Amino acid sequence: MPEVPPHTSPFWAPHGHADRRPILLARGRIVAALRAWFTAEDFVEVDTAALQVSPGNEIHLHAFATTLAASDGTPSRRYLRTSPEFACKKLLAAGEARIVEFAKVFRNRERGALHHPEFTLVEWYRAGERYDILMGDCIAILRAAARAAGARQLTFRGRSADAFAEPERLSVAEAFARFAGIDLLATLSQGAPDRERFAVAAVAAGIRIGDDDTWGDIFSRVLVERIEANLGIGRATILDAYPAALSALAQQAEDPRVAERFELYVCGVELANGFGELNDAKAQRRRLEDDMAEKQRIYGERYPIDEDFIAALAQMPPACGIALGLDRLVMLATGASRIDQVLWTPTGEA
Repeated sequence: MPEVPPHTSPFWAPHGHADRRPILLARGRIVAALRAWFTAEDFVEVDTAALQVSPGNEIHLHAFATTLAASDGTPSRRYLRTSPEFACKKLLAAGEARIVEFAKVFRNRERGALHHPEFTLVEWYRAGERYDILMGDCIAILRAAARAAGARQLTFRGRSADAFAEPERLSVAEAFARFAGIDLLATLSQGAPDRERFAVAAVAAGIRIGDDDTWGDIFSRVLVERIEANLGIGRATILDAYPAALSALAQQAEDPRVAERFELYVCGVELANGFGELNDAKAQRRRLEDDMAEKQRIYGERYPIDEDFIAALAQMPPACGIALGLDRLVMLATGASRIDQVLWTPTGEA
């Protein structure tokens, strides 16, 4: 599809809408194709609540908060979810085996070519199955989206990937060695992050490090500056075996330094994040508390832990799950360069 130029007028201006309309119609076909694929795979589509006790407990995600008034007027804090994960895992505990949700989610402080404060995640879970199966799901979904859009190549800002080519599977450690010359696992002796060793290696690779950067900050900086642009070029990349220190919701792998977590990259764009789900309630509480302590240190705020989620996790069977950014998938399948182009009613700038 042709590139849609940016417009300074509102999205409802007829000329701007006419430019975006082919992409928006393609979005509808992609959603229909994905729903058909999930139905054929015996998934049940669920619709969980957007208003939650906890929006999620990731360190660097920021939620929208509101006040819920009881019938007597008693106020309590609620949040718009950053992900439907906690609610979906409660449904796994309830006995659902394969579920999918096309979920509207909300993240504050996020706006850019690939970010919007309200967007759609396609999130799905398989009870009793290994997380590797999600990699095959991702490839099937890329191909379904490409067919629906009438495209073979997925594209973003001059980069392309064949939706029908077999993906590359690359460990995070291999990616750091290949593109940054850093031995990542050597900075995780006995699984504990060694910040100083990582800083030395990063500086040697030409990465600028701040005195207050944590091990996780350095990881993100190297990933963004040296690695992401090289992933998913020509074909999709499955970036597997993430450090356990950055995988609070995932099962530990055989190597205790890494977790059963992967991300899907296409054209240098992070598209999906999958896990072998942690179902140890005590370990999960400890990890979430640690993350919220770090959030408090960095941002001066923390979000509550959903006690109902922790209770459900103790009953949840072994499972795997993944979240895929629908809007980004539509961008790649249609050649759009900005997320606003693929949203029917984008939110105006603040």
